[in-house]
Amino acid sequence: MRIGIIGPIGSGKSLLSKKLANHYQSSLIEEPVEKNEYLPYFYEDKETFAMLSQNAFYSSLFLLMWKTKHLKNIVCDSTLYSNLVFTELLRLDGTMSAMEVALTYAIADEHLKRIPDVDLHICILRPTEQLFENVRKRGRKIEQNQHDYLTFHYANYYDVLRRIFKNYRVPEEKIIWLPIDDMNDPVEFKKITDEIERRYALITPKL
Repeated sequence: MRIGIIGPIGSGKSLLSKKLANHYQSSLIEEPVEKNEYLPYFYEDKETFAMLSQNAFYSSLFLLMWKTKHLKNIVCDSTLYSNLVFTELLRLDGTMSAMEVALTYAIADEHLKRIPDVDLHICILRPTEQLFENVRKRGRKIEQNQHDYLTFHYANYYDVLRRIFKNYRVPEEKIIWLPIDDMNDPVEFKKITDEIERRYALITPKL
């Protein structure tokens, strides 16, 4: 089973992906964005580094997914669709120009042709106040003083994600919209894995 985790900043993608990889004894594909040297420059000067950072993120993630395309059991804590949400949000807030966005989509489209899609897209749903609290708790320096950016990000993230799924014709049955409160709660985590297994059983004959 190939699983992709999607969600806004602070939603818990890394934690959920690690827990699912451990639960299913799958290979964990960790998004290289946090270690990417462009990220602090992006937060410091978004207009200058938006396109550069977006394509750096795509390229790093694509390479990881290319190297693991032969594996049948993986959990990815991000996907190329997830990254496209950020591009679209940067277009909507005026940070990226139409030309920059078109180029980024063209690169992403070429990437998507060359790697297998995940079997299930797990989309983490969290209320805005919880997302802000999660960002505050983890205390990353580069995310400080980003209130306006995060406010816009949270207000538009899920609508943009739905449009991207629709544009790329991702089947609804492969998408799990997953409200999460406390994934460290064994009862809640059991409900998460039960839903994943139920959905996977439904789509398996179609794969």
